[in-house]
Parts: sequence; structure tokens; C-alpha cells
Amino acid sequence: MLRTINPQLTLWESILPECCLGLPGDLAEIDQLLDDERFFEPFRPFFDPAIGRPSIPIETYLRMMFLKYRYRLGYEPLCREVADSIAWRRFCRLPLDQAPPHATTLMKITSRCGERAVAGLNEALLAKAAENKVIKTDKVRADTTVVEADVCYPTDSGLLAKGVARLARLAAQVKAAGLATRTTARDRTRSVRRRAHAIGAWLRRRSDDAKAEEAKAITGEMATIATFAIADARHVALSARRGLRRKGMSATGRAGAMVADLERTAELVERVVAQTRVRLAGGVPDGSTRVVSLHDADARPIAKGRLGKPVEFGYKAQVLDNADGVVLDHTVVVGNPADAPMLVPAIARIAARFGRAPKAVTADRGYGEAKVDAELEALGVERVAIPRRGKPGAARQKVQRGGAFTKLVKWRTGSEARISHLKRDYGWARSRVDGIGGTQAWCGWGVLAHNATKVGALIGDAGTGRTPVAQPAAKRPADRGTGPPPRRADAPAA
Repeated sequence: MLRTINPQLTLWESILPECCLGLPGDLAEIDQLLDDERFFEPFRPFFDPAIGRPSIPIETYLRMMFLKYRYRLGYEPLCREVADSIAWRRFCRLPLDQAPPHATTLMKITSRCGERAVAGLNEALLAKAAENKVIKTDKVRADTTVVEADVCYPTDSGLLAKGVARLARLAAQVKAAGLATRTTARDRTRSVRRRAHAIGAWLRRRSDDAKAEEAKAITGEMATIATFAIADARHVALSARRGLRRKGMSATGRAGAMVADLERTAELVERVVAQTRVRLAGGVPDGSTRVVSLHDADARPIAKGRLGKPVEFGYKAQVLDNADGVVLDHTVVVGNPADAPMLVPAIARIAARFGRAPKAVTADRGYGEAKVDAELEALGVERVAIPRRGKPGAARQKVQRGGAFTKLVKWRTGSEARISHLKRDYGWARSRVDGIGGTQAWCGWGVLAHNATKVGALIGDAGTGRTPVAQPAAKRPADRGTGPPPRRADAPAA
């Protein structure tokens, strides 16, 4: 059952001194911005209106999630900070005599609602900003980046060793649950790990040719061991499925989930074996289907041409923002699709969202196609400033050297700073949730916190007639006021 707001304040709030009634920094603007019932609507499809255990108030959950992504906190540190701060309690609409929600409660609501609820919140925020007439669509810039998955650097031998160990562990759990007790499944964990350590020993030797050949031979042995482990795991899963059918309604959901996890892991390890065989044969596995993690099967290798990280492992994301830095559209996709086909649908979404297409659109050379320019102009975009790939002709050179085109292209470079800001301050550097759905929700919450900060300041500036100023980067609560006091100019040096 969904609860949207907290009951009225208690007696404790009425005796607070006046100095404790305000909210620090920009939280007052954010509090006023989020005080709108439209932000409850995205959560209604996930809760029954009358049946079930009452949820925590959604206004409290929403504000706590904003603080989590604004100040880059984990769930447990977030709950501790809210419990310790009167200002944060007031911001989260949490009475002083009430304990904050448990960290696991926040996790469960986030997992239940997922990416759909976050997308609805972002739509509601942009709609509210448009109603207050603080959204500019005169010019929009686009760029792509990589949101790294929470995985370590993948190697074929490492994935094989982890896969065999995980298959043995899952098979043992299924047997402990009373399923497939008479099916033989050999634990090959020690055998595969011994060979993985042998690869490290060979790679420390001096002869490059010898160590490469020996490493390949050992990796081939590990692939053979993994093949036998997969066969054993599938026999266990098949017997366990028969046992579940015999139990019928008395079978527990947990047992079924363990068998499904065993089957899914066997399929992933089989894909790892296949891509290992391709590499041992001298080929290169297909990056669009390559497995780089057993717990995040949707992550893919993505090459963006960075010097420090030529290949990153995660998801591709596109960000479109305006002159005020408000993110008007973002997408997170699996793999590394081409940039150009992603731009026109994003501009179409912006046009539908605000009732008008941007007057000017700019992006980097990766989007540079004549077809993209024509489709953008068909949507109503007046100026398109996207450099073409390759050597342009004389007519195109004249267009790209024009003053308006050059000015827009120079302004486009700020999109890299916007992405860097999202990565540094709003969690886009690495997703802590597995899968494409989890990563989309993670990035969506980061965009919501970013846009709420921007839009709250813009609405506040519009109401007071002030000129908008850049917002300083948010600091972690543990960093506030912990440093030494500033030294006077006339004080002696230490």
C-alpha cells in the first residue's frame, strides 16, 4: 500500500528554535521544487492503493534518494546522516521522534520501482521546469560517454576460473536444498585455479614467445575443464527441475531461483568458453556479444579512443543539455552502437516534451552524416552544426568555416565538461547496480539530482530576478567543517 506523505509534525518540531527551522544551502529550493504531488505518480503502478503493508512515505524516500546521489552516499551512511542532522530530517519530512527508514527498505523500493519510476520522475521534473518557463531550447548539444560497470578487468582465464568455481558453488547449494541429491557433480575449482596461477607464473618469465604459447596452452586446458563443469551443472539442473515438478505446489520459490541461477550461469560460462576458443584460434571475439562479467551479463567492451583507457567495460550513454546545463534527454544502451542514429530520436523526444524543437543542435564529428542533418531539419531544427567525417568538399568547408557554425561547435565542447560533472559528482563514473535496467536507474537518479539542483536554482533566480550563478560542487557531509580554521594573514607560519 502506497503512502505519499508523512503525518503532521509532532510537538518536538514546534519547540525548535528559529535558527533550526531553515534549510542549508540550496536544499530550501529543492524542497520547494519537490513539494509537488506529480512526483508521487511514477510510484503508483508499483503499489496497491489499499492492500498490503504500508510503504514509507514516498516524499521521504524521494528526498533521501536525492541526498544519496547529490552527496554520493551509500544507503547506510545516508541513513546515519539523516538520523544525525536536524536540517536533513526536516528536508526529508521526517519527524524528530521517528527513526529514519532502514537502508534495506530504500534498497527494496529502488529495486521494485526500477528504471520506469526514475524515468517518470525525470519527466515530471522537466515538465515542472517548463511550466515555470526556465527551460531554454534555443540550442542543444549532444555527446556520448561510457558508464563503467562494476566489474574488474576481464580476462579469459579469470572468467573461466570464476565460472567453474561459481558452477560448483551453485550445484552444491541446489543439492543442499534437497534437489538432485543423487546426481554426480565434480568440484573442479582447485584444478582450474591451479592453472590460473600457472599462467601468472609463466607470464613473469623472460621469453615472450615461450610464455605466450604456454599461456595459451594452459588457457585451452581451462576451457576444457570448464566444458566438463558445464555438463555436470546442466545434469544437476535437469535433475533438480524433475524434483521441482514432483514437489509441485510444495516447492519453494527460493529453490526454483537457485536452479534458474545455475542454468543461467552455465549458459554464460559456455559463452566464455566459446569466445576463449575463438581467441586461441587467432581470432577476435565479437564485442557486441562478448561476456565480460558473470554477474553483469549486459556489460560490453567499448572502445572510445581514450589514451588512458582505450577499452572500457560497461554501457554507452548519450547526454543532451542546453545552455543552462540542464540535461534535456539521456539514454543508456547496451554495447557500442553508432552515435549518429541516436541523435534524431533524442531530438524528437525533446520536441515532444517541450512542444517545440530546438533552434540549434550541435554535436561532435561522430554524428556527422548528411542524413542526420536532413532529419533534424525535418523536425524543425533551424541550424545544425555537426562537422562531417572525412575530408569535406569545398561547399561543405565553406559552411563549416562560417561564424555561426564555428561558434556552435566551440560551445559544444562544454558537453564534455557536463559529462565530467555527472561522472564526478552524480555517480556516472561507475554504476553500482548490475544489468542494463539497474544502470539505467542508477544514471536516471544521477540526472534527477543534477537537474533538480539546476532547476531549483533557476526557479529561485527567476522569482527573485537574480542572475543565475554557477553552483559549487557538493561536498560529502563528513567533509563539512572538518578542516582546520583558516589562518590569518598576519599569523606566523607553522
